[in-house]
Amino acid sequence: MIQFVEQILQFLSYIFVFLIGLVLLVAAVLFVIDRTQTGDAIRRNYPVIGRFRHLFTTLGEFFRQYFFAMDREEMPFNRAQRDWVSRASAGKGNTIAFGSTRNLNIVGTPIFVNAAFPPIDDQFAQTAPMEIGPHCRMPYVAPSIFNISGMSFGAISRPAVEALSQGAAEANIWLNTGEGGLSQFHLSGGCDIVFQIGTAKYGLRGPDGRIDDDKLRTIAAHDQVKMFELKLAQGAKPGKGGIMPGPKVTPEIAAIRGIPVGKDSYSPNRHPDIDSFEDLLDVIAHIREVSGKPVGFKTVVGGPEPFHDLFRLIKKRGPESAPDFIAIDGGEGGTGASPMPLMDLVGLPIREAMLMVSDLRDTYGYHDRIRLIASGKLINPGDVAWAIAAGADFVTSARGFMFALGCIQALKCNKNTCPTGITTHDPRLQKGLVVERKSERVAHYARSVISEVEMIAHSVGVAEPRQMRRRHVRIVQSDGSTKPMNEVFPRTQSVNDFVS
Repeated sequence: MIQFVEQILQFLSYIFVFLIGLVLLVAAVLFVIDRTQTGDAIRRNYPVIGRFRHLFTTLGEFFRQYFFAMDREEMPFNRAQRDWVSRASAGKGNTIAFGSTRNLNIVGTPIFVNAAFPPIDDQFAQTAPMEIGPHCRMPYVAPSIFNISGMSFGAISRPAVEALSQGAAEANIWLNTGEGGLSQFHLSGGCDIVFQIGTAKYGLRGPDGRIDDDKLRTIAAHDQVKMFELKLAQGAKPGKGGIMPGPKVTPEIAAIRGIPVGKDSYSPNRHPDIDSFEDLLDVIAHIREVSGKPVGFKTVVGGPEPFHDLFRLIKKRGPESAPDFIAIDGGEGGTGASPMPLMDLVGLPIREAMLMVSDLRDTYGYHDRIRLIASGKLINPGDVAWAIAAGADFVTSARGFMFALGCIQALKCNKNTCPTGITTHDPRLQKGLVVERKSERVAHYARSVISEVEMIAHSVGVAEPRQMRRRHVRIVQSDGSTKPMNEVFPRTQSVNDFVS
């Protein structure tokens, strides 16, 4: 027995010596490679150990998220925001103990003004449905203030689209297709659909790259398709088009988008057939006439001047010519892939943009004609309630619903390696996303947001969210005091200042 143990120990010592030798050999090879290469100065000056810098830089992204960052420090969404969505989508209670972890002294922080005598139980009201497109043959009576923003099939996976569709139907909210066309997966749950028309006209493309009216009629014939949205720009990359590499253009995606299989497909940075607001209103009128359904557009605000021009033109043509809705995406909006300068530096944040556009819309007299939709990192009830008080009629979210699907903010959306199966087309990774379970989380999340926005509305003294006004919100100032939002951003403009 002792001899056997000695043999085992001797064998292990040989293995140990072999491993040490192998490590030294590999280190020597790497030393030579690092010393002779010319692309990386750190590895050239510090062979072998310089390689750990890249490793630690990569791992640091994950360690900060899980171990080092405080609950409200992370970007683009902090742990407190993600945890709220996680609990809400699981159908769990969202009460907390002891006290708020939010710093209420940060300049610009909105604080809702609680009423001295809020409405009691029998004076509460659920948010009423709102009509969009009164001049259409088929107006849309939208049932919910909170809905799913554009995420195309291709940008997100098949099971993700199916889960969103089924969850949207269960929660009675709409689902925006994104610019990738209408797939059977969007329709699978039976929810209301907003068909987004991107610059490449995917799903509606004719041979000349313009909208094919026959295809438009076919899409509009779906009862589930309630509205059409012309995408002029999105917050993460205003003024930037895109490319879908040929290897990703599978026969399935090619058929949905109306493009050749296996070939690169480019999205222009704007609609080639829309050179002015005159063209924009003409195209909107054409789509509305052919489809019979409400038509609006999505854009990013850079300043008030373009909206003056738009509303003046509508005044000249008449209210029937107006878009049925305008979706405002904040410059802080997200996407799967975007150049950093555009994502960081172009486009006004939603906190300024929504106030600006709602002021102009109301000043020109289109409060009841043009509905406003707010988008841009609005994923929690307080964000949604603020947008409604600022003048939005509806709020949409993409990343909030991605968190409901199980997104862990791995920041791998553009690499086809999403570990949760949401933004990848790798079948192995998609298996982790179980449609039946995730659709329940989507519905729970939507209901929770709507319920808690209604709770905020009741707290400030109104029966339902759309009765909230700027006076119900106070904004933290640089000296730590607060001012009513209607004083910080007063409605002082007169239509006579802008219309001759």
